[in-house]
Amino acid sequence: MPAIGRIKDTMEAPPIIRIDHVDKIFTTVAQEKIQALSDISLSIADGEFVTIVGPSGCGKSTLLKILAGLQRATSGVVELDGTPVSAPRRDIGIVFQNPVLFPWRTILENVLLPAEVQGRPMAAARARARELLAMVGLADFEKKYPMELSGGMQQRAAITRALVNDPRILLMDEPFGALDAMTREQMNLELQRIWGESRKTVVLITHSIPEAVFLADRVIVLSARPGRIARIIKVDIPRPRSMAVLSDPAFARVCGEIRKLLYGVEDEAGAAGGGLS
Repeated sequence: MPAIGRIKDTMEAPPIIRIDHVDKIFTTVAQEKIQALSDISLSIADGEFVTIVGPSGCGKSTLLKILAGLQRATSGVVELDGTPVSAPRRDIGIVFQNPVLFPWRTILENVLLPAEVQGRPMAAARARARELLAMVGLADFEKKYPMELSGGMQQRAAITRALVNDPRILLMDEPFGALDAMTREQMNLELQRIWGESRKTVVLITHSIPEAVFLADRVIVLSARPGRIARIIKVDIPRPRSMAVLSDPAFARVCGEIRKLLYGVEDEAGAAGGGLS
């Protein structure tokens, strides 16, 4: 792997998220210190779609939890619009790998849960939820229960739930990792469409290099633990992107650059023309 030093953040638009010299160290039961993240500095613009890739155990999910206010950095600063993020916030929505839908609640009731917890006016929240369910193709399923929906449909409901309170930031931790390859491709197209309509700021973690490139304005490549920013790669591929882009030489070049950073090897066969899984 190339030597890792201070990485210049080339974002041009004014940032909504600022991460400045963030470290995260965990202490085990045996009082052993384990450093998960080291000197992470990054700015993310309003409306930008950023993906994060890196080896297993490099601190990707830890970084997302710090952004969400679910964990605190050991040192450094995370700010949203100049305000430190030190606890969960109403203007940040989160989507996890598993939909985590309550089986005894209908899809509409699951989507409305954040509004209930935050004491939002329910008439307006219900109207918003139905609007979002229609946007993701679930308008006819609001009275169904999670077990009656496919995995991809459940994840659409989870995304809708994260958007129901109209957050400025959407954080996604490997949201499609449990889906089959075909459903995953459909969900990537769906997420791109939702982002295009809502223009939320999105930060998505994935183990799939093609998925990271397909969705992103910029890909953040983390090193092995402790996670450091190895490179920030701008994806200059026009939107909206169809599955045909997977066979585009420009797409293959970006995937190959990321693979070389992560594995120290040139692009593998199948980098272009393959799926997003």
